[in-house]
Amino acid sequence: MLRNFLEPFLICFFGFLSIWLLFDLMDNLTEFTSAHASVKVIAFYYLTQLPQIVLISLPVGLLLALLFSLSSMSRRNEIISMLTAGVSVPRVMLPLILVGVVTSGLLLWLNYELAPHAEAVKKSSLEQIGRGRRQGEVEPVDGYLFRDRLNNRTWFIQRFRPESMQFDGVHIMQQDAEDRIVKKWYAGRAIYDPRTKTWSLLKGIIREFNEAGDIDDAKTINFENDYRVIRDWSETPWRIGSAHEDAQNLTVPELRSYLTYNADFPAVQLAPFRTYAQYRLAVPLQCLVVIFFAGPLAIVFSRRGVIGGVAGAMFLYAGLLLSTYFCLALGKGSRVSPLVAGWAPNAFFFLIGAVLLYFRGSNRELPKLSFRRKRA
Repeated sequence: MLRNFLEPFLICFFGFLSIWLLFDLMDNLTEFTSAHASVKVIAFYYLTQLPQIVLISLPVGLLLALLFSLSSMSRRNEIISMLTAGVSVPRVMLPLILVGVVTSGLLLWLNYELAPHAEAVKKSSLEQIGRGRRQGEVEPVDGYLFRDRLNNRTWFIQRFRPESMQFDGVHIMQQDAEDRIVKKWYAGRAIYDPRTKTWSLLKGIIREFNEAGDIDDAKTINFENDYRVIRDWSETPWRIGSAHEDAQNLTVPELRSYLTYNADFPAVQLAPFRTYAQYRLAVPLQCLVVIFFAGPLAIVFSRRGVIGGVAGAMFLYAGLLLSTYFCLALGKGSRVSPLVAGWAPNAFFFLIGAVLLYFRGSNRELPKLSFRRKRA
């Protein structure tokens, strides 16, 4: 079974990768040639995009290979021979189910961190190549504002680079429970130490305010030629920089961190992040779902049944994709719960596959829809 399945699967999978690479290369060839990009730079760009395209191509490759291999074995009466020898349909499909488990695990690993970043860096990588800059060099962010609602602190940062531990031109304002300003920090530079989880403020001044809102000169600290270490701030550079990130570009750990640190945001604002946190874990299981509903449809006992089985499997896969994106949109809009948005399509089509497998395993005809009116 595996020998008959793996060959068409590898052909379909790598065929999809080759087609994608060819079309994408033709689209970006002008930018690559005008920027005089080297082969190494181009190869690095496509290497960063590989996890995303594997996530899309693998379920399709599984579907086509499954339909081809099982329908071919059905036409050659190999499936009938197995069933006649006493092997059940679930046992015949067991190797393919194991392939679905392995491929789902692979996609889960890719979709956990690698694939979400692929789409995020695609546009920036093309811009860097077009400008002749080294890939991985992140553009600085100017005039950034961050509000820490848990600690009532507001950060204004003149300039910083994402994923950097250093901020330039920092103005931090501390407020009390009644939103009155109690303290301000001004620093030419703020550096975060991830080992000690402390902030070092360089070349700045600290001002405290009384209950009337006036500056308390007696408590003003000037450290123009020195620095101050802050040990009780929970903010991190990633938390500050990700406050305005798009949910679809965040990994699973980043989504969980975002939801933890921004739990006080409105439910509508957090809905896309909660939905994508479920979506990242649910989408890889489409490989296993495809095996369950396409396998029984591909096991047929007549030439006419092959055509109907292939058409039915393609129809169900199209329905799986449409329902996945539809539920994702509902979840992002806070119309349904994130759990339903992420897992409902897989659960529904897995149930369809289990019913089809039951009918095929019990040697019953698969359910058919009939639009003819019965005569009295």
